[in-house]
Amino acid sequence: MRDATPRWSRSTLLFLSRQSWLKDQATRVRSLRRLSRRFVAGETLEEALAAVKRLNARGLWASFDHLNETVRDAEETREEVQEYLRLLARIDEAGLQANVSLKLTQCGLLMDRALALENAREVVAEATARGSFVRVDMEHGAVTQATLDLVRKLHAEYGESHVGAVLQSSLRRTEADARALCAERVRIRLCKGAYLERPDIAFPDKRDVDASFVRCMRVLLDSGVYHGIATHDERMLEATLEHAARRGLGREAFELQMLLGIREDLQRRLVQRGYRVRVYVPYGRHWYAYLMRRMAERPANLAFVLRHLTRGRAWEA
Repeated sequence: MRDATPRWSRSTLLFLSRQSWLKDQATRVRSLRRLSRRFVAGETLEEALAAVKRLNARGLWASFDHLNETVRDAEETREEVQEYLRLLARIDEAGLQANVSLKLTQCGLLMDRALALENAREVVAEATARGSFVRVDMEHGAVTQATLDLVRKLHAEYGESHVGAVLQSSLRRTEADARALCAERVRIRLCKGAYLERPDIAFPDKRDVDASFVRCMRVLLDSGVYHGIATHDERMLEATLEHAARRGLGREAFELQMLLGIREDLQRRLVQRGYRVRVYVPYGRHWYAYLMRRMAERPANLAFVLRHLTRGRAWEA
């Protein structure tokens, strides 16, 4: 059975997520800004900290992500590093149950790999000093290998307790990557992936992405390394919990991860059952691309997004 989701809708939203001419305009659309608050904790660090305090109060853990996929120069990468250093300090000071997620493009990966490594190393060193953890996010397929190369360098320096990676089951290479990284004891967040990729590097059908997710999940749970299984799909979730039960894994052996604003009912039920659930909490002014990817997961929202991007009366003065 092929994926029934209108692929053109998802492709359109992912295409829109990459259009730089829309990014600045979209942040001035009142309706889109309101919609973004479902999936984004706010535009400031203080708003994000308040959101995580509320999550912690409900028994949920968190991973902060400062949104900015459009760094333009080395100076701006330094601003991102400083934001993460402030964030790690505030997490520590407030005693929050939280870590951070970092995109290497924020660190300058598309400009200079050495610069990206230097910047990421500073963030991971600070996390290590504070007994915390940095999850290096995975981005589009063009930087998959470069991202994993840098994760391996950081992992060799700081170890599994302080730095980990993300793998996307939509990519054809991911099962092999999962096996290799598990052999090196790299902690992984497994998700399906939210980027529009070429069919030669990614599975075009949802059923194949799901099958890949289950295969990779089993590799992770069988590895003896602490991983995060990130899904809102109850079929994938049940497959995960059933495999963990067959392997005799305790609930402390892995964690489940979800996105802010999605399936809060499911998050609550899992916490009540004794599982650790970590919520991915993005924040920042540059929320446009992230919002478009979330909308791509719900293509029925395409008409809403297009209508409010083009309707003049939606713009703020």
